[in-house]
Amino acid sequence: MNTERFNKLKENFKNRNIDVKYFDSLDDVKLYLLNTVPLECKVGIGHSGTLQKMNITNLLIQRGNVVYDKELAKNKDESKAIKKEALLSDWYISGSNAVTVDGRIINVDHSGNRVAAITFGPDKVVIVVGVNKVVDTVEEGVKRVKNIAGPLNAKRAGYNPPCVELNKCVDCSSKERVCNYLSIVEGQTDCNRIKLCIVNEECGF
Repeated sequence: MNTERFNKLKENFKNRNIDVKYFDSLDDVKLYLLNTVPLECKVGIGHSGTLQKMNITNLLIQRGNVVYDKELAKNKDESKAIKKEALLSDWYISGSNAVTVDGRIINVDHSGNRVAAITFGPDKVVIVVGVNKVVDTVEEGVKRVKNIAGPLNAKRAGYNPPCVELNKCVDCSSKERVCNYLSIVEGQTDCNRIKLCIVNEECGF
């Protein structure tokens, strides 16, 4: 991501009361998180291939944080309970499906727990995004989450809505669709709540 484009993105998010940080690698983000997230706090994790690649859940647990990550659940009931606990955590760390240069954070969810926590609940939210998810406008962002993130997430989770085979959204009503909740963050009232971390790597989908 070139400097001019990042500076434009950062300024647009600043105008929407959201701070943006730039990192050369996921290792740099990992170090930032471990130095920033307090040891005594409870941390919720929004399911993300990017965060799994960082192994941040295990690193936080190993050092003593209480972590709510649905990937640690043994069954659906436990997964639901963990997702509810994450909504009340002190910090919430998540990936995102798309970020726009004009200053929006766009996500699509299956059950809605991730977009709910990003919107309200945890006192602090850190969103980690690879440069592959940066697009220019909200229209491009929505297109990305529906036609790229949606089909890939469905396939990863073992669902089979039409988009998995077609590699594009057809606005289906399938019971197996994973894009039930579309969220667009356009700003925030508390400038210290959501922090956006842009990583100069291709991460997740």
